Amino acid sequence: MKKERKETIMKWVMFVSFGLLLLGGLNMLFMGLFNINLIGGIFGGTDSAGARVCWSLIGLGAVALLTVVLMRASAKEAPNRTQTAG
Repeated sequence: MKKERKETIMKWVMFVSFGLLLLGGLNMLFMGLFNINLIGGIFGGTDSAGARVCWSLIGLGAVALLTVVLMRASAKEAPNRTQTAG
């Protein structure tokens, strides 16, 4: 796969993951401040299939974003590993 294509895919993964984390974070804010579960309200309850799918997607978004952040951090450190002490 070409480098430009990989970068485009990574940008979309980060964009979607960030959006999912934002949705989950705002839901937690509303739950903490107002005791309102937006996702549960939208999908008909916290135990509904839609809510469970939404929470699963938010969790997968968090894992994807963490993976991207760790990959970028290790890529920045890689040149330093090849240097010799001297």
